[in-house]
This record gives sequence, structure tokens and C-alpha cells, in this order.
Amino acid sequence: MTDVQTVHLIDDDASIRDALVLLLSLRGISVSAYESADVALEHMDTALRGCVISDLRMPGKDGLEFMRVMHERGIKVPIIMLTAHGDVATTRAALRGGAFDFLEKPIDEDILIDVIRHALDEDASQHNKRVEKDEKRERIASLTTRELQVMTLLGRGLQNREIAVSLSISPRTVEVYKSRMMEKLHCETIADVVKMSLILDAAI
Repeated sequence: MTDVQTVHLIDDDASIRDALVLLLSLRGISVSAYESADVALEHMDTALRGCVISDLRMPGKDGLEFMRVMHERGIKVPIIMLTAHGDVATTRAALRGGAFDFLEKPIDEDILIDVIRHALDEDASQHNKRVEKDEKRERIASLTTRELQVMTLLGRGLQNREIAVSLSISPRTVEVYKSRMMEKLHCETIADVVKMSLILDAAI
């Protein structure tokens, strides 16, 4: 997968696919179209960027089942549902399933473009957060065993003397490990270390 944001359009109606591909292309939006959820899923993985526009009612997997599979696979992009048969029950089901938005056909072009823009902004925001978290995890992975122990105990609120007793080392040695650890993690304060330790806790 590339890092380019793309609108991934899924609709079994070829005329609708063609019309939306033309619309988005004219608006300068990268778009890929698929005739079914199964075909789309063959081209999607966790590196996917952009958003998905999926018809709700399709042969094979419908929109709700497609969205469930996406979540099971950990593919996290905003999903916009389209339907010509909108009602309160299906709208609630789509939103409960994690849909970013829900639009009825015939589609208002300006509303669709606005929703897509917001979905791409959300994708960019979530992508940046994942990149930042991955970078922090890489920094944590660079720590030695002792530095990691000091970080963990600091994250639990222990003071240097308490850490020294827990690890059977001197307070001065704790300071040395603490200094090296904070430098590797790019932390300036203990509060920064606590935030990093939360990332470590979440991974356990």
C-alpha cells in the first residue's frame, strides 16, 4: 500500500461507480473502485490510507459485514455508508458498527465531498497518532533492561530511593540509569516518562 490517501469506493452498480469516480477525480481526489466487498478486501490491509465509501446493500458481503471484517483485520480507516434504502434501524446499525457517516442515495455531491474531506482529515489525524506511538515504542525498545526497570518504577510513582531499594542499587546509580533512559526516550520531565510508561502498559 502507498501512503497516499485514496477514497476506496465499493458499489455493485457500475453506473454509480463510474459517476462517483468521475466526480472525485474532477475534484482532485484519488479514488479506487470495486464491484464488491470481497474484491475490495483482497486489496486492503492495515497500511490502507484514506477512507472507504461502501454501499450498504450488495450481493455477497453487505456493507455492515464488510465493516465488521475490516475491524476484525485491524484496518482502521473511516467508512462512509451509502444506501438507497435508509431507515433509522440501518443507520443505527451502521453507526454502532463504527461507520464514520451514513448518506442516502441519490447523493448530494457537495455533501458527499464535505464528508469525504472530513473523513480524510480523520484518517490523517489517526495515522499521525499511530506513527507517533510507533516511534515512542521504538524508543522504549532501545532501552536496556535496567533502564526499562527504572522507567517502569518511575511510571508507578516511586522515588529514586524507593527504586534503589527495589532494584538493590544505589540512588546514584538510579540517577545514571534515569538520565540515560530519559535521553533515549526524549523525555524532559517525569510526567513525560509516566506518559511513555502508559504506552508500555497498553502493550502488555
